[in-house]
Amino acid sequence: MHSCEGLVVTCIDFRFQDFINQWIAKYFQPKTFDRVALAGGVKDFENIFKQIEISKRLHDIHKIVLVNHEDCGAYGEEGTPEKHAEDLKTAADKIKEKYPDIAVETYYLHLDGNFEEIN
Repeated sequence: MHSCEGLVVTCIDFRFQDFINQWIAKYFQPKTFDRVALAGGVKDFENIFKQIEISKRLHDIHKIVLVNHEDCGAYGEEGTPEKHAEDLKTAADKIKEKYPDIAVETYYLHLDGNFEEIN
């Protein structure tokens, strides 16, 4: 089995990719993470969870980073900071329930590139 440090889950929005890439470069060693990008980030949690299961099984990940962002088109008008925080927390809880040994970090990424940790 190959192993890596973690899995990073983000939205596909091109406006945030430079911020995300810089953040990953700072917090993960090169080539030590899997990456999943779906419109809306954790909005479609069922699809995200399938990727988490595969990453855990194939790469024995130890950490999952979930990143939603400001002004997300997939969320539309319901995409308030509060809704993103709620969805991120719910996703983290579901992950921890199935994989208590995996650390989960959640972030709300602002248009200016600031990563706000959601607890």
